[in-house]
Amino acid sequence: MITRTRRKTLTFSKPFLLKGVDHPLPAGDYPVTTDEELVEGLSFPVYRRIATMILVPASMHSRSSAEFVTVDPADLQVAQEQDAAGEAASDDVKR
Repeated sequence: MITRTRRKTLTFSKPFLLKGVDHPLPAGDYPVTTDEELVEGLSFPVYRRIATMILVPASMHSRSSAEFVTVDPADLQVAQEQDAAGEAASDDVKR
């Protein structure tokens, strides 16, 4: 199976929350990696998303350690829309 990896950086101007991360993430730049595989048997190239991952600080208090977290692209889109609308994550959100 032929695969490809696409990378981009998302910038958040306010702290935000993501499903799968147990703490608010600070504003900043976040590398996002998407792995895709070629769907074979078609007369034109089509790729299917396998996984989308974001690199986040491992804890709220440390930027020195980081981890890749698999996320739903729709959750990233919601976080970006909230950031664009000026909505910051609340520190009192219970997880």
